[in-house]
Parts: sequence; structure tokens; C-alpha cells
Amino acid sequence: MITLKLKLMQIFLSEFIGTALMILFGGGVVANVLLEKSKGQNAGWLVINFGWAMAVFIGVYSSLHFNGQGHLNPAVTLAFALIDKVQIPDLSLYITGQFCGAMSGATLVWLLYRPHF
Repeated sequence: MITLKLKLMQIFLSEFIGTALMILFGGGVVANVLLEKSKGQNAGWLVINFGWAMAVFIGVYSSLHFNGQGHLNPAVTLAFALIDKVQIPDLSLYITGQFCGAMSGATLVWLLYRPHF
């Protein structure tokens, strides 16, 4: 029973941390390029693309570090569930972790870049 609870918590936390980091770094690079009074203002779309590439890499890698699968997206999780790579009872845990992580990451970006609005 304890190992089942640990497995479920591990699924939730790995998706939460991975998605939060992805949104934090990806949203942070967009905010840095687009907001006035930031040092990276008008850096261009290439900086945004490289920033998002690194954000996805960091998110997936950190999620895999916690023994997650690194989905970071409900559409990917649903696709894995359709091909029986994710059990249906665990589906809500993956998606809940992803949504909570995305909201946390977006809130952190907003708080960090609030003075630049």
C-alpha cells in the first residue's frame, strides 16, 4: 500500500516539477524578450525559440530524474493512455500534476516580471 502511494505521489510530483520548470523558463524567456524595461527586450524570435527548446529540455530531463515519464502535456499523456503506455486510473494524476505545475510556473513568471509591466 505504501509503495502504491509513493508511486502515485512520484507521478504527480514529477509531472508537476517538470511542467512548472518548462513554463517558468519558457514563459520567462518570452517575457524577457517582449516586456519593456527588461534587458532582453527586442532580442527576437530566435532567442524565444532557443529559450523554449531549453525549457522543454529542462522540464523533460527534470521529470525523468524523478522517475516520471516526462509528458508535460495532457495531449501527450492522453496519447500514451490510448496506446496503453499509461494506465487509465493514473491518467487523472498525470493531468492534475501538469495543470498544477503549469499554473505554478505561470504564476512565478508573472511575479518575477511584474515590475516590467
